[in-house]
Amino acid sequence: MLRPRITPCLLVHEGGLVKTTKFKAPQYVGDPINAVRIFNEKEADELIVLDIDATANSAEPDYKLIANLAAECRMPLCYGGGITTVEQAKRIISLGVEKVALSSAAVASPKLITDISDAVGRQSIAIVIDVKKRMLGSAYDVFTHNGSRKTGISALDFAEAMERAGAGEIIFNSIDRDGTMAGYDLSLARLLRSRVNVPISLLGGAGSLDDISELIKNVGVIGASAGSLFVFKGKYRAVLINYPPPSEKEALIQQAMRARSSSTSVSH
Repeated sequence: MLRPRITPCLLVHEGGLVKTTKFKAPQYVGDPINAVRIFNEKEADELIVLDIDATANSAEPDYKLIANLAAECRMPLCYGGGITTVEQAKRIISLGVEKVALSSAAVASPKLITDISDAVGRQSIAIVIDVKKRMLGSAYDVFTHNGSRKTGISALDFAEAMERAGAGEIIFNSIDRDGTMAGYDLSLARLLRSRVNVPISLLGGAGSLDDISELIKNVGVIGASAGSLFVFKGKYRAVLINYPPPSEKEALIQQAMRARSSSTSVSH
């Protein structure tokens, strides 16, 4: 049975762990392997690791880093960065990674998603869609290459197309909210939930566990992903890897789901 997931997202840049704000100004926050060890101890639901250099530099995935991450990681691991072929995806899965994540390559070649899905299974492929809200109206556009290239593609239409192509999960990453810790874009989450049926996750904006609770209450079963929330602590953003204890996490999820159930019953 599907349940909400609370998932740290780690960004790798020049071999180190960084955090960005609106996809800019990467701040070094530590070593990726050490971060994985800490999240192991804290029993995180899942871990997303994205190499933000690979696609921008037209580079191959860093298989040595991936192998080290997979060997250390005791939770499901999703890895993205530089994947442009079926062979690369298969190699990464063979190293012990549960899911591969694609972004720019999915825009360039939707058929690649079908081919990878056929090769490794739908459950092993996630699509990360980097989005910005349009200045006018309520629509969202897809961006690629670390938010530097506007595609002109509707984000929600693209999500539907990726589901049809064979994606097992859709991760919406809000460029506007990235690193701001100002809360998730709940309007975006509700729109996405109304358009696709595969598991979805939202990334960008979480600043507290209350933000995660609000996301679950508004959307239901969803992946609540976050970067800054799990690598910074306090108003001065001191670097400290953190994650809620299992009992606190479970209580948060159960309370949020009950609140959603009550509000849904009242609205009906």
